[in-house]
This record gives sequence, structure tokens and C-alpha cells, in this order.
Amino acid sequence: MISPEDTRIPVTVLTGFLGAGKTTLLNHVLTADHGQKIAVIVNEFGEVGIDNQLVVGADEEIFEMNNGCICCTVRGDLIRILSELKDAKFGNNGRRKADFDRVLIETTGLADPAPVAQTFFVDEEMAQFYNLDAIVTVVDAKHAEQHLDEGHEAQEQVAFADVLLLNKTDLVAEDELRKLEQRLRTMNQAAKIYRTRQSRIELHQILGIHAFDLQKKLEIEPGFLEEDDHEHDDQVTSVFFRETRPLDLNKVEQFLQEWLTDHGVDTFRYKGILHIKGVKQRIVFQGIHMLFSSHPDREWKSDEVPTSEFVVIGRNLNEEWFRNEFAGCVAM
Repeated sequence: MISPEDTRIPVTVLTGFLGAGKTTLLNHVLTADHGQKIAVIVNEFGEVGIDNQLVVGADEEIFEMNNGCICCTVRGDLIRILSELKDAKFGNNGRRKADFDRVLIETTGLADPAPVAQTFFVDEEMAQFYNLDAIVTVVDAKHAEQHLDEGHEAQEQVAFADVLLLNKTDLVAEDELRKLEQRLRTMNQAAKIYRTRQSRIELHQILGIHAFDLQKKLEIEPGFLEEDDHEHDDQVTSVFFRETRPLDLNKVEQFLQEWLTDHGVDTFRYKGILHIKGVKQRIVFQGIHMLFSSHPDREWKSDEVPTSEFVVIGRNLNEEWFRNEFAGCVAM
């Protein structure tokens, strides 16, 4: 816990497995009437990011880190960005002064939150200027049992959370929710659990709650402050697509049907923006396993080239198959 006199910059880490609803939660925070200015850092698993296009257009400045996971390969980028933010806030090193009240970090769905939290204790500059307020983990109620059974990342995200948002509760029966809550409580007795739909939560329940307790985290993971290498499942990869030619809607639908029938179980997360022939709006498309949705977004701007971009993250992905099938969706 921290004292009321602590003047360090508060940091909230948003984590959760792929497709749980982290970006939806981020958008909820940025559009809420809270009167705070927030600096946002977004980390994505693939080499090219999609989330920056799916985050609402707010006044907040968004820093994007790709081509690696925030808990290991791009952790140095996190420290660099936080250092630059600190200098901007306090007008150091001749930087243009930036006015913000707190920092929000959205991790990749494969991140172990422990090394991210570790950054604010083992790095002297980070510890001096930043206070880790809370780790908020979004849990996909529909797929949580499968993810907790199969991957240690999902387990670490639950075990290390200060707040657990049990999301997508409208997709699961009440008895299943109670069973899942019992499992989560067994894994983490200290975290507060809130049920949510569309990641909607009262912000006072996740921001400024002074929930991160170093001593309790050391009880969970005694080696928390020791800097060890973090490893991921090397079978989990990402495939990124970009196409400026318009796509044929019928071909896209056929591609999706074949893809989800044959590869849905191994596809953890997919999201992006599609440029469909004859449609003036961007089509936002996202899903997890066999559950997906799409909707028209804003119209393409006059100064931008309409471009389809989306990323697929999963296990044992056949990149050549995906690329060939996607290429076949181009409108003639």
C-alpha cells in the first residue's frame, strides 16, 4: 500500500488472455467521464499492430510496442517510453511538457504480468517516479476454462491480478459462472472479482485503488524481484495481412467459414479492419476461437488509402495456407 502523500505517477496494468476484452476495457476507460488525462501504452504480439486502429480517437497519446512481448523482448522499450513520459511530464531534458495524470499499460494477451510489474521495483528511475497502482486482469468467461487448462500465461495473469474482471458473462450460464469464480478464487484469494459485460466497470473500482501489494506478490512468487528470462510457447505465432485492393464480401465469408471450421480451436485471437468492395465504411472484424463479430465503422477518410489489415494469433498456424486463402478474397 502507498501513503496518501505519494506523488509518483500512478500506473495501471491491463492484462488478460487473447480476446478477453482488454481493448474494449481500454476504450471504456478513455471515453468515460472521469476528468483525467491518461497516457496509454499498448503492446501487441505481432510485428505490426492493430489495436492502435481499434482504440477510440481520444485526446490521450498512445504509444505502441510491437514485435515482441512487453514482459520480455520489448521490455526495454517499456522503460524507454516511461522515461520519456516522465521527462515530458516534468519538462526535463528540454522536452515539450505533457500534462497527464496516470499511465495505462495494455499488455499483449500472452504477457506474464510479473515481469511487467517487476519493472517498477528493480529499475531505480521507474521506482522513483512511478507507482504501480494495480494489475487488472480481464477473464473471458466463455473460454477461460480452456485457456487456464492449456496455458501458463492465463494462469499467471489470474494469479498475479489485484482485480479480476469476469467478462462476457452474458455468454455463460449462471452455474458455469459460479464454478469459474470458485476456480479463480482458488487461484487468487486476494483479488476482487467483478462480473462484466463488454468490459464495462465503474472506474473507481479499477483506477486509483492502491491495490498492488509487493509483500503479497512475493508470497505468490518469492523470486519476483529476480530478473529471469521469460519464455513463451513457441507454437504460438501470429500472421499479419495487409491488402489495399478491395475484398469481395462473399469470398471473405467463405474464407472465414473454412478457416473457423478447420482452425478455430487453435486460433486464439483475430482482429482487424477490412476494406470491402462497394462499402464506404471500414469493417471492424474480431473474434476468438469460433466466436466472431463484425460491424461497420467510420467511413474511410479522403486522405487515407483504404486498406484491409488484420492479425491472427494462434497455435500451429499454417501461414502459407492463410496467405493463399486471404489472397483469394480480393475482388475481381
